[in-house]
Amino acid sequence: MNGWVYDGFDQTYAAIGVDFDKNYYESNTYLLGKEFIQEGLSSGVFVKDPDGSVWCDLTDKGLDRKIVLRADGTAVYMTQDIGTAIQRVKDYPDINGMIYTVGNEQDYHFQVLFLILQKLGFGWAKNLFHLSYGMVDLPSGKMKSREGTVVDADDLIKDMTATACNISEALGKIDDFTIQEKQSLYATIGLGALKYYILKVDPKKRILFNPEESVDFQGNTGPFIQYTYARIQSILRKASGSAQQSVEGVVSLDPKEKQVLKTLQLFPETIQMAAQHYSPALIANYTYDLVKDFNSFYQNVPIFAAQDTTEKEFRVALCGAVGAVIKTAFSLLGIQVPDRM
Repeated sequence: MNGWVYDGFDQTYAAIGVDFDKNYYESNTYLLGKEFIQEGLSSGVFVKDPDGSVWCDLTDKGLDRKIVLRADGTAVYMTQDIGTAIQRVKDYPDINGMIYTVGNEQDYHFQVLFLILQKLGFGWAKNLFHLSYGMVDLPSGKMKSREGTVVDADDLIKDMTATACNISEALGKIDDFTIQEKQSLYATIGLGALKYYILKVDPKKRILFNPEESVDFQGNTGPFIQYTYARIQSILRKASGSAQQSVEGVVSLDPKEKQVLKTLQLFPETIQMAAQHYSPALIANYTYDLVKDFNSFYQNVPIFAAQDTTEKEFRVALCGAVGAVIKTAFSLLGIQVPDRM
């Protein structure tokens, strides 16, 4: 039965483009940590109550006492997490920090875990971070597993792909695609819509996920950005190789072009900020801003009807630069971009 479950996980992770270097199974990790509890008892980090249970007193940090070993000697989740953290560093000695991506309902747990590891004397513990994210609600309300009001990941991916199919077919711009090309495109749009809709929101905020809204080809959505990328690729194909890495000559820049250039220059800084704040949302919303600036340029400044060759080459090159940044930004978010839509 476990094999069926793990196979199912693998299929879902493969569908959304997620993979892991190493898995730690609770059937193994429950054995970890107990030896460090004994060491902590010896060093005074932990204390044993009269009933035999072992605790860590964190009241000096404004927290409560936390049990780390039951009276019968069995481990609790905290014990396992202590041991697993230490085991990860043993397995990967170059690690100088870890990010725990877990919902905000576990804020207190990780606050305690990090403090205990620091008390045990592990220097790397100061570089542990809990990427605490808000829960995801449906238009019908909060998802509750006990009441069955949850969304199955596989069903959601299937529904998102079907919605992308319906919208794409209605637009009628992929009639010349093969069936295989269409299916690949629908999956790219559907998954892009799903990932972007969630990642564009600051991790700490609660999300109201609306599947229909997420696949809209207008506004701050994944498909809108993907569509702009596809438009740029169409421009580059039409240019037939006239896009240059550098353009020689003097070009009088339109204000719309200047704005695109200014936004392009912000990309490296945005990546740094996203890393510092542990927020993919900064990259997502930057990409949307870039796409808005590009579309304003595209709608107001002629590309192929430019006054001279230098202007045309510059504008085609500008399109290419925007496309490259969109593709890089979306790859950082784990989202693919199609060459045609």
